[in-house]
Amino acid sequence: MTPFMDKDFLLSTDVARRLYHEVAADLPVIDYHSHLQQSEIAGRKTFRNIAELWLGGDHYKWRLMRTAGVSEHFITGPASDKEKFNEFCRVLPLAIGNPIYHWSHLELRRLFGIELLINTKNADAIWEQANAKLAKMDTWAFLEQAKVEIACTTDDPADDLLQHADIAKSGLKTRVLPAYRPDAAMRINKDGFPDYVQRLSEVSGVKIASFATMMQALEKRVAYFHERGGRISDHAIDIPLPAQAASAEQLEAMFAKRLGGQLLDDLEAAQYLRGLLEFIGAVYARHDWTMCFHIGAMRNNNRRMLDTLGPDTGYDSISDMTTSAGLVALLDALDAAKQLPKTMLFNLNPAMNEVLSTMIGNFQDGSVAGKVQFGPAWWFNDHKLGNLNQILAFGNHSVLGVFVGMVTDSRSFASYPRHDYFRRLVCRQLGEWVEGGEYPDDFEALSTIVRGICYENAKNYFKL
Repeated sequence: MTPFMDKDFLLSTDVARRLYHEVAADLPVIDYHSHLQQSEIAGRKTFRNIAELWLGGDHYKWRLMRTAGVSEHFITGPASDKEKFNEFCRVLPLAIGNPIYHWSHLELRRLFGIELLINTKNADAIWEQANAKLAKMDTWAFLEQAKVEIACTTDDPADDLLQHADIAKSGLKTRVLPAYRPDAAMRINKDGFPDYVQRLSEVSGVKIASFATMMQALEKRVAYFHERGGRISDHAIDIPLPAQAASAEQLEAMFAKRLGGQLLDDLEAAQYLRGLLEFIGAVYARHDWTMCFHIGAMRNNNRRMLDTLGPDTGYDSISDMTTSAGLVALLDALDAAKQLPKTMLFNLNPAMNEVLSTMIGNFQDGSVAGKVQFGPAWWFNDHKLGNLNQILAFGNHSVLGVFVGMVTDSRSFASYPRHDYFRRLVCRQLGEWVEGGEYPDDFEALSTIVRGICYENAKNYFKL
């Protein structure tokens, strides 16, 4: 029987073990998509205890605890930190097969050197030992301990990025860069959209009175981000894009309708989104940025809990929407105009793996290795099987050696062992191909692939 999470965890062959230990394990991390808060980095935030670090905003763990029957009192409610931690330790052993089980043990080992199993019996000892270590750690310590060379935050176009400037002037070894996320500008039917337009107008210096001036304001903010190190944009695509683009006149009419206080119908909202993405995609191309699409989330599905706790609190799921026709049409329109930027397609629905891993081949032009990328396993796909399936789909339909690798997509400074988890799975899959006689036992060639996927490809692709 294989020991639980020993040094060869997930490494099923001799080749995998050698690739991981000799090549992958000690490579720096480029985390090109996260939800870390720039304020917590600039302010060198410390954590009062492991409950705050693990449970203070982690909707992955909240969702697990609710499903295991834990009352909201011990999740987001008034229970003490120790009570919340104890409840997490009590129910985690039930979560066999869930990546949180592996992640949590990896975090204990990598961050705190604690080898104890997480359960009720060990809760007090873990609490005391982890808190003793935390007393000497801040957000910088987490980044530097994990060898994070570059971390990208997620920032609204209207953000002033002043804390990014403070970080850049500090002694932090990790480079922390902004990433442009214009979701508030994309979600035209959201409450507060007119107020957001006013805010964007003020920070951009563009008087926004039309679709065209809205785009001018967004373009000015891209330039602002670019001057401050931004090279990546991100967009949540939660509705199907239309295959047919709206005309300039139609887009202006839709924008005027919304600023006039009326909501758009579903088709109009989708056409507005398509028009915005087509415009801003061309802007990214001119700046040599990468455009990332996160496709297929159904967000904030529980109205009662949305009213109680707000968004992003663990009430999201996978959408089965059809995206292929509209997405291809958008990419094709940009490509036809010679304005398609480097693009990454992340999908939340695993049924879309083959759709997107073949779609990327439509728009490669030889200018950049893997110019259009099938993004890493994301959110509900970020588990052992999900990562392996993503690697297999990329390998089957594209050139796996140009893959730019993993992201944390996390709000937690404790999440960097997820890169270790991913690296082990990459080495596992390569080793199994060699073991099965499907690839030669050429350590130099295999090492090149591993270094590329785990570090070098991202550094070269994003030009960070």
